[in-house]
Amino acid sequence: MYKVNEEHVREIRARMRSVKNVNAFKRMQAVALRGEGKENEEIGKITGYSPDHVGRLCKIYLAKGLSGLLSDGRKGGNSRKMTDTEAEEFLQKFEEKAKSGQITTVKAIGKAYDEAVGKEHKSLSSIYYFLRSHGWRKIMPQRQHPGKASEEAIEASKKLTTSLRK
Repeated sequence: MYKVNEEHVREIRARMRSVKNVNAFKRMQAVALRGEGKENEEIGKITGYSPDHVGRLCKIYLAKGLSGLLSDGRKGGNSRKMTDTEAEEFLQKFEEKAKSGQITTVKAIGKAYDEAVGKEHKSLSSIYYFLRSHGWRKIMPQRQHPGKASEEAIEASKKLTTSLRK
């Protein structure tokens, strides 16, 4: 059982007044309510957290203080292998290829990216994220011209032109 005392509650409540992040506010609220004597089940109903999570939040607070509650707890991920300028230079050749009318696929970009950074990606989701973060979007060639006439209009036109030739 992790004991949050009244001094902790005062510290948390004072900091809650200036927090703008809703999730951090909710984490601090859960710990403050625990310090005010409420049970984890009751706190869970108020905050929407499971009773076990409330206990984990108290443990984090007692180990790391307010900074532990203010951080979102994520441990990284998305380690970028290229700077923005390197990424722009990397994407430039694909942009030129696309502008010249050649089809550029995510799979091809992903393969070139893997070679450039020296790491193989298991899925293309990180490549999609990379492209989206640099303003790229999916554009597919259309099967037919968007202003193409309907089949009836084409047939009527064929009949009209053949009747004029006779």
